Amino acid sequence: MSSHNSNSTSANDPRQPSAAKPFVASSVSPQDLPVDYSGFIAVVFGIAGVMFRYKLSSWLAIIFCAQSLANMRNVENDLKQISMAMMFAIMGLVTNYLGPARPGTQS
Repeated sequence: MSSHNSNSTSANDPRQPSAAKPFVASSVSPQDLPVDYSGFIAVVFGIAGVMFRYKLSSWLAIIFCAQSLANMRNVENDLKQISMAMMFAIMGLVTNYLGPARPGTQS
């Protein structure tokens, strides 16, 4: 419990409600936006899935593509990166599941 009187705290309040202004976010140019790490990780996993034929990498690329698509800020640049990552991921899945078996693996 507070030992101060409520009248004395309201009289000594230094805040000025008349001087309060609403917050207005400044506009940010597309070049100054933060890096989309999930899109970058999706591209890396997609390329690893295609080149090294890792199924898990291709599946992770699809998951990171979905995350990047959900958090898209700049439609033009992010859509190019997401589409490239999605193509690598789909290409990796197709080559892993429908392509010839890797040498040295048992079927």
